[in-house]
Amino acid sequence: MNEDEKMSLPAYNKNILCIGAGYVGGPTMAVIADKCPDYRVTVVDINEERIAAWNSDELPIYEPGLDEVVKRNRGRNLFFSTDIAGGIKSCDIIFVSVNTPTKTYGEGAGMAADLRFWEKTARQILEHAKSHKIVIEKSTLPVRTAQAMARILQSGADGISFEILSNPEFLAEGSAISDLEYPDRVLIGSGSTEKALHARDILVDIYARWVPRERIITLGIWSSELSKLAANAFLAQRISSINAISALCEKTGADVTEVAMAIGLDSRIGPKFLNASIGFGGSCFKKDILNLVYLYRFYGLHECADYWEAVVKINEYQKRRFLLNMLKAMFNTLAEKRICLFGFAFKAFTSDIRESPAITVARGILEERAQVVITDPKALAGARQEFAAEIERGEVTLAKDPYEAAYGCDAIAILTEWPLYRELDYREIYRNMRKPAFIFDGRNILDHSKLREMGFHVYPLGKPPLTDSGKD
Repeated sequence: MNEDEKMSLPAYNKNILCIGAGYVGGPTMAVIADKCPDYRVTVVDINEERIAAWNSDELPIYEPGLDEVVKRNRGRNLFFSTDIAGGIKSCDIIFVSVNTPTKTYGEGAGMAADLRFWEKTARQILEHAKSHKIVIEKSTLPVRTAQAMARILQSGADGISFEILSNPEFLAEGSAISDLEYPDRVLIGSGSTEKALHARDILVDIYARWVPRERIITLGIWSSELSKLAANAFLAQRISSINAISALCEKTGADVTEVAMAIGLDSRIGPKFLNASIGFGGSCFKKDILNLVYLYRFYGLHECADYWEAVVKINEYQKRRFLLNMLKAMFNTLAEKRICLFGFAFKAFTSDIRESPAITVARGILEERAQVVITDPKALAGARQEFAAEIERGEVTLAKDPYEAAYGCDAIAILTEWPLYRELDYREIYRNMRKPAFIFDGRNILDHSKLREMGFHVYPLGKPPLTDSGKD
């Protein structure tokens, strides 16, 4: 590119805006502000309560290390606001990180992404933009969504250019700050025009402040959009695969932990995401796979759609199977029994309960006319909101202290792999439970032999139960 061509390219200021202050937008912008002190970073959201929490000592989400990063930069070059219009006017680099839930209505209901919030955001950008903008897709979106955004932004652009980039997030909740500071890769998808490549290079330079250049991957915008859906589908498929194996292990007397170890030693496969559990949760896996299924069906690729849809079906089956195992073990009735759930977040080190298997298990227990006690170090606020009516009726009880939660219960179900559950005094817990006392380890994190020696009837996942010593 010669000097005249460079002079014709848009100039962008060093003001970054993120529209959406959720699990992706907040942590991502906090780290960018931390690593790029010469940029002014503003996070905006229509939810006044959420923004107030970001500006307080009690952040709206829990992530290890997040408090420190936010408090180190907030008020310096990191700001949280509800002024979306003002942010659009003053910032030339705009990340779009709004919610894209699964549609619950009309064509594609239950599978396709609901893009109402995304389209509303695109129209807000068009309405308030007064200078050239780089608009960066951070939300997980269907393939070719960038094209739709470009059409909206270009429909009324009065001498203002909009360059659309795809920069999907690959954060694992519970390790988001570490994932942001030391990413496996950063994907930046763009078009191939000079202006698009110029915008791409600006974003590359931002990440290059702390990410090695070889880990910043530039590619076509459609490939970037599809890569996020594909990555989540592959990870979820591994979880569903080992969970399907766990069902067979329980029938044959095999140990799923040993089987997973043997599989993971194969260098072609590797050990990650081979821990059997009650199923995956969170905001991404199920939503993204169903979005992928919808795209396959839209393009007439029905066999491929069936394949990926089965990954979700196995996940739902695993949660039902866990509940049925509880029912069968406890004499085919849970009525009037008291079941304690150790963990309610969908995974450890997060407060997020979206699509948590614990919700399905808890509702199934309630349908069997049992009482539910929930304990979790970070997710009780979410549980309180999820089961507000049941708490009011006395069907669900919340307790921060796991010893208090388990007191007088018939059974404990381990649903979240919080490390603290490994360290509890289960002898004391056993003394204070009704007998016979059951433990259903949906995460396989406990020492099952020791629990059986104490007197528990122990039901691991994907392993033979330990129930035969006759201590009860």
